[in-house]
Amino acid sequence: MSPEQSDVVVVGIGADGWEGLSPAAQAAIRAAKVLMGSSRQLDLVPTGPEERVAWPSPLVPALPALFEKYRDVCVLASGDPMFHGIGTTLVRLLGSRVTVIPHPSSVSLACARLGWALNEVEVVSLVGRSPDLLRPALTPGRRVLVLGGDPETVAEIAGPITVLEQLGGPAERVYQWSGESADPLCVIAAEYAGSAYSRVPGLPDDAYETDGQLTKREVRAISLSTLAPLPGQLLWDVGAGSGSIAIEWARTHPTCRAIAVEQSAERAERIVRNAASLGVPGVVVHIGRAPSALEGLEKPDAIFIGGGLTVPGLVQACWDALGAGGRLVVNAVTLESEAVVAQWYAKVGGDLVRIAVNRGSSVGKFTGWRPHMPVTTWSVTK
Repeated sequence: MSPEQSDVVVVGIGADGWEGLSPAAQAAIRAAKVLMGSSRQLDLVPTGPEERVAWPSPLVPALPALFEKYRDVCVLASGDPMFHGIGTTLVRLLGSRVTVIPHPSSVSLACARLGWALNEVEVVSLVGRSPDLLRPALTPGRRVLVLGGDPETVAEIAGPITVLEQLGGPAERVYQWSGESADPLCVIAAEYAGSAYSRVPGLPDDAYETDGQLTKREVRAISLSTLAPLPGQLLWDVGAGSGSIAIEWARTHPTCRAIAVEQSAERAERIVRNAASLGVPGVVVHIGRAPSALEGLEKPDAIFIGGGLTVPGLVQACWDALGAGGRLVVNAVTLESEAVVAQWYAKVGGDLVRIAVNRGSSVGKFTGWRPHMPVTTWSVTK
């Protein structure tokens, strides 16, 4: 939709202010009755409507009332409004009322200054988010740009960094960070050279803090491949133990979400620590005993049951929670839990797999096989 056909026009603006705007962006500002944006952005515009509204705090809850009150509005946004910007929020809220006039994003400008290929760079936004989210992006030789991060915190995780301040403006500065204070309007660049874990499921067992309640590496890899995580989907990890299934589900894609259900408060705290150290602090830990603890949780796309299988009503509650196409994966070790699996397999079908893992271990001067307890995995799609 063109600016002439909508009553909310979002204009991207850079540190170069009014002079850096395109003729179309300048015309949209002049034509508006109301100009909205942060105080810093409003100060960059010397002309345009007299009525100006600085964003309140908190912003998002206030938006519906603001756009009920005002019409013919021009909204200022940093850089490209549709790249981690207010533009995406307003389009979700207002739909076809919104037209967007973009400006080069800070990421585009940073890549231009650094000589990095934009399509080969991973971007991590830490605006209002945990810095632990940076960890999965840091792999050897990978170039990463961080938005909204504190240089000291980013450097602790990523090692040597470059800070790019006020990109495109008269106060632009690009430098190797060595502990000095940085301008709040900055992008942080890292070329990581350390070690890293793969995002492929099956992390080493010693990647986790555990009291022994841990789905072992080989079984974990098979279980997650059967759970088949897809971007944007939600997993319930029931009887989560150390949280490994929930964590590795969440690591497969930044939009994958997981709820780890664990009755032990001590283990729940351990899951939180594991999730943070492995870069997925968004894993939700729900303390309680299933199946009652499952009541009221957001409906999942997949469920893993790793503990408590013999608790009456647990499998039924999980099965009922799944919608059409939902996946259920259950691991059983004891005869009693295998009996539950056998009953449900006879009832609804699916696939049964017996996993027997033997690991090499010293036997005196030689090497022999040490067997782990076999695991029966039942998987079914509803």
